[in-house]
Amino acid sequence: MPQLLPVHIVAGGLAIVLGGTALAVRKGGTLHRKSGILFVYAMLTMGISGSIMAARDGLNPNLLGGFMSAYFVVTALTAVRPPSAWTRRVDVGAVMLALSIAAIEIGMGVAALRRPRMAINGVPAFMLFFLATITLAGFAGDVRVMRSGALRGAARLRRHLWRMCFALFIAAGSFFSIRARVAKILPEPFLSGPMRALPVLLVFVRSTA
Repeated sequence: MPQLLPVHIVAGGLAIVLGGTALAVRKGGTLHRKSGILFVYAMLTMGISGSIMAARDGLNPNLLGGFMSAYFVVTALTAVRPPSAWTRRVDVGAVMLALSIAAIEIGMGVAALRRPRMAINGVPAFMLFFLATITLAGFAGDVRVMRSGALRGAARLRRHLWRMCFALFIAAGSFFSIRARVAKILPEPFLSGPMRALPVLLVFVRSTA
């Protein structure tokens, strides 16, 4: 569906700006909360549109990427919401989704190892295993919350932060990995591989800090 491509690109660009804003401003403030909510909407739009477009090629890593984006931003949002029947239903669905995504990513990683270039749809096996590891970490956190109840204090904020940051990592990686896309916005000195990788690495470091 080519008509979804502009929606996907615009939503991804907005997600990067809004996610960066939420990280930069005072936590808990009005701007942080509003930019964070808008970031969730932008990520959901980017992920859903991306998955719909990728569905034309059957089950593939790009299709899973949209579901991963939705999983991380939604569970990050419920982490800071008061427990309710709605959040509990979301948590149950998130556990099932995360486990399914991780299992498929591992299966794709194994399949990629058997291919000449060890990649599926341009995504290398090591990246598929990396994504599966992160998804399983999210799954383990979901199970822990379901067993012990809603987190409080610093643990609650850590759960919220790393999930939001990893969703931002997905958006930044999707944008900065494509040189032609970056060239439409940034000048030549910022188009080299290391310069394009830097924002992605900074987000990843922030998400694991």
